[in-house]
Amino acid sequence: MLTAMLRRTISALALTTLGAVSLPAQPSSGLRFEVTLDPSLPAQPAARLLVVLVGVGGGSSDRVEPRRFIGRAGGGAVPTLGADAPALRPGALIIVDADAAAIFPLERFTDLPAGDYRVQAVLSSNRDLRAPNAPGNLYSDSVRVTLGPPRATPVRLTLTRRVPDEVLPPDTPFLRFIKFRSELLSAFHGRPIYLRAGVILPEGYDQEIDLRYPLRVRIGGYGERYTEVQSMMRPGSSFRAAWTASDAPRMLLLHLDGAGPLGDPYQVNSANNGPFGDAVTQELIPHIEREFRGVGAPHARVLDGASTGGWVALALQMFYPDVFNGAWASCPDSVDFRAFQRVDVYAGDSAYVDEQGVDLPSARNLDGSVRFTMRHELRMENVLGVGDSWTASGRQWGAWNAAYGPRGADGRPVPLWDPQTGRINRAVARHWERYDLRLRLERDWDALAPQLRGKLNIWVGEMDDYFLNDAVHLFDQFLATKPPLDARFAYGPDRGHCWTGISAAQMMREMARAMAR
Repeated sequence: MLTAMLRRTISALALTTLGAVSLPAQPSSGLRFEVTLDPSLPAQPAARLLVVLVGVGGGSSDRVEPRRFIGRAGGGAVPTLGADAPALRPGALIIVDADAAAIFPLERFTDLPAGDYRVQAVLSSNRDLRAPNAPGNLYSDSVRVTLGPPRATPVRLTLTRRVPDEVLPPDTPFLRFIKFRSELLSAFHGRPIYLRAGVILPEGYDQEIDLRYPLRVRIGGYGERYTEVQSMMRPGSSFRAAWTASDAPRMLLLHLDGAGPLGDPYQVNSANNGPFGDAVTQELIPHIEREFRGVGAPHARVLDGASTGGWVALALQMFYPDVFNGAWASCPDSVDFRAFQRVDVYAGDSAYVDEQGVDLPSARNLDGSVRFTMRHELRMENVLGVGDSWTASGRQWGAWNAAYGPRGADGRPVPLWDPQTGRINRAVARHWERYDLRLRLERDWDALAPQLRGKLNIWVGEMDDYFLNDAVHLFDQFLATKPPLDARFAYGPDRGHCWTGISAAQMMREMARAMAR
């Protein structure tokens, strides 16, 4: 991977009536891409520009849109270039080549095999929803090109298309969709910030107008949007069958949104994301309970989630123990940072290699084979992030770092480790400690334990794809040294990511019993 920031500068020709103005850039040779902002489109702020290639032929579709592949790691990774684009005027031309952009998964762009490709450019400019396909982002048509040395003709791409503005899905008899301005988050960011949510109503809601309902707050896996409630309630789904069964407990379900300015916000107060936890508990939940006849009391609120959502469910229960009455968590993200996947945040020297210099795995298959390494995955995130840094990638590691880490003088998240070398910054690690759930409980045991007794339920597969079972075991072992907390830990032998040992109907019945008074 190229390392010098000077080699990350792209050349931009701002085409004006007075002629072309060029920003400094190192000379480039060979293959290059010329990306133009269509003259009919408005000026664009400084943003991250991505150029993505997907091989075609051999059975793959010639109509593929490469932008749909952005952010994949492992065997599904596709060649992607990333560079910081300056503010652009209509008609501006940006030149991207091997000297001017970070690249993934190749080490050098000259390593790109000859062949036929679909190529597409994306300008990721949405400040509030950090994702390549966020509303308002611009992209080009997918262009078919044949690459092979030597190629003197540049590949020309024009940013002509815009991801449509967000429109809430229509309501249905069971579903409602909310876009709610958060005053707390708006004050933090200095611009309007909205919380989005999906609500599933219980059977009989519209007929039993005098009933009030307990609230189940659900958080999905990484980046899962509030619109997931549509899939949950699709005809024929097992969840819908459980939810609408004649003997099903009646409750409201609030699905939080897994998108924010720096990726998934993890729904907790953060130096970089702002007071998300307070916004959820003090603004969104009271609004939902007022609008949809919620009971509106702590005993009548529970949490559940898987993966990212598993960690969030446990964190909200622990950070706001007087707001919620139980958490059901499957395959939670690392609950003990001594095993942050395979990284020891406190004692490890590197996030990329172990003590012997062997690359640390980031994901595995059920047979134990490595799917991809930490170094590989972080190289992908470096390409997506502003400044060639994973801290602004909007992906998994960048979102963790934004949620758990400090904010720098430049207003950006401070990286826990160096983007290129993986060396861990001990000062930053100390800031992460407040989000280590085991450590938080250990330090605040006398105050927290009475409020958490009988309220923590955790499932994890022993062959979790992301090694999340290691941290669960450490958390379990810590609790074994303390007076009984009546926490439930369940382990699935030979089970992978997001194994849950009970059915949707069983979980609902357990929640109803917890919330009954």
